[in-house]
Amino acid sequence: MAVADALTQLEPDIRITALGTARGLETRLIPERGYRLELITPVPMPRRLNRDLAGLPLRVRRAVREARTVLDEVEADVVIGFGGYVAVPAYLAARGGLLRGRRVPVVVHEANARAGLANRMGARSARRVLSAVPGSGLRHAEVVGMPVRASITALDRVALRTQAREYFGFADDALVLLVFGGSQGAASINRAVSAAAPDLARAGIAVLHAHGPKNVLDVRSPEPGDPPYVALPYLDRMDLAYAAADLAICRSGAMTVAEVSAVGLPAVYAPLPIGNGEQRLNALPVVNAGGGLLVADADLTPAFVARQVTALMTDGDRLRSMRDAAARVGHGDAARRVAEAALEVARDRNSAGKVLR
Repeated sequence: MAVADALTQLEPDIRITALGTARGLETRLIPERGYRLELITPVPMPRRLNRDLAGLPLRVRRAVREARTVLDEVEADVVIGFGGYVAVPAYLAARGGLLRGRRVPVVVHEANARAGLANRMGARSARRVLSAVPGSGLRHAEVVGMPVRASITALDRVALRTQAREYFGFADDALVLLVFGGSQGAASINRAVSAAAPDLARAGIAVLHAHGPKNVLDVRSPEPGDPPYVALPYLDRMDLAYAAADLAICRSGAMTVAEVSAVGLPAVYAPLPIGNGEQRLNALPVVNAGGGLLVADADLTPAFVARQVTALMTDGDRLRSMRDAAARVGHGDAARRVAEAALEVARDRNSAGKVLR
């Protein structure tokens, strides 16, 4: 959606169609943003030999036909792919090989530090290959950063600080720790920080903790005079959360790292301990630049929070240094750069002045 917004700014007459699946958040988020959404059959790759694997070729063919129908209907000039369940059918449909249709050029953007299967496949025939960070494993990838919504890239944390702290109930001069684990929360992060609440309070640290809608925190009642521990299922104003905080404890998914570094917020990154290790790799550029710390999920204990996080929060000089380093790593223009690449590819394919789709 950040790229779609950037495309609209660069080319006001452009027509944008998003591909999605009925099971995804896009069924709500994309129409709310005002973009057309077309649904196709999802094609998740089975991780083991089972009945799902046997049915994969038929599902792929069905999804490719559905994607091809959409491309033909909207007379697509370019496909921008970000990986995921709809990417493989879209890439195959754009090639035109299975259905003998006209080819549509593809631009691939890889968000993670280790490219997934869909983008590895799409990159082989893509006209342009872009990545959020170096070392994605995709040949000839141009590093442009992670596209982030304009409300985040334009965020002035200093200017919003007083308003943000008032919004969440913190004193203007408080030390504020922001804790979140994605939209669903992270149980291990929740346990470690909530158990360290007494130690944080004794150090004068207030906490803004988004624990996830399905999780419940076990936090002891505050003592008189303790700084607030604000626990919420979900943060619908992440801009204010970023502005209120001095430090974050979070996972290191590609979007999380991109947003946190874009706003110049120091962070303790605790990568998700499953998958192919991409979350650790996502955080490394920021950590190596001095804008964050990396801690294994198993090592994120109440004792770690009580000792290491408290020491960091109360070291103003170190926090300022980390803040500046994080801001230098962030790519505030990534959405625009992806949009510009897509428009260049489309214009190379079409005659001058044609309305782009």
